[in-house]
Amino acid sequence: MRRAEPSSRRRHGGHAAGVSSPAATPAPDLHGTPTRPIVGGVKRLLLLRHAKSAWDDPTLLDRDRPLAPRGRKAAKRVGRWAEAHDIRPQLVVCSPAARARQTLDRVLPGLGDPEVSFEATLYGATVEELLDRVQALPGAVDEAMLVGHNPGLMDLVLLLSGPGRQRERATVNVPTGALAELELDVRRWAGVSPGRARLTRFVVPRELT
Repeated sequence: MRRAEPSSRRRHGGHAAGVSSPAATPAPDLHGTPTRPIVGGVKRLLLLRHAKSAWDDPTLLDRDRPLAPRGRKAAKRVGRWAEAHDIRPQLVVCSPAARARQTLDRVLPGLGDPEVSFEATLYGATVEELLDRVQALPGAVDEAMLVGHNPGLMDLVLLLSGPGRQRERATVNVPTGALAELELDVRRWAGVSPGRARLTRFVVPRELT
């Protein structure tokens, strides 16, 4: 799999951003509401925290720390879950940190054919910076994924989501490797605002088989 440099883009497979994937048949999901196709006036945002990283080499810079063996296994489990539950973002925006890139490498085979962009601003981004990035997503994209880090990613999940059982779970922690799916009743990403999203699914690797 070819690696792109920070702030660059690559293709994974064939369809272009803005072309929705075929709708899947709704299926029960223990981690939230059933899978359902995107309809007009709804955007879907996926927020993926990098999997568990290694700390055993003190000479490495923080952004260069790789995944730990446990993290590699967890990311593969999330990828398998994503494939089974028809998670099909058209665009993935990922932090260039090694642990984020390696997480995406293991999840990506389950995501269909998204365009992938590595952007330096996602490394260490605050919740305000992440919200700005979401609001700047292309209008033709209906489903997008951000791959990043806490505390910014967890703060964004809690900022955007309205009350509900899945939000209560996320309030406790958004652990490494966790994936949050939010649905937003907006036609343009610029209209995304705090407290208006539905946190439809919240997936934690340790709960997956």
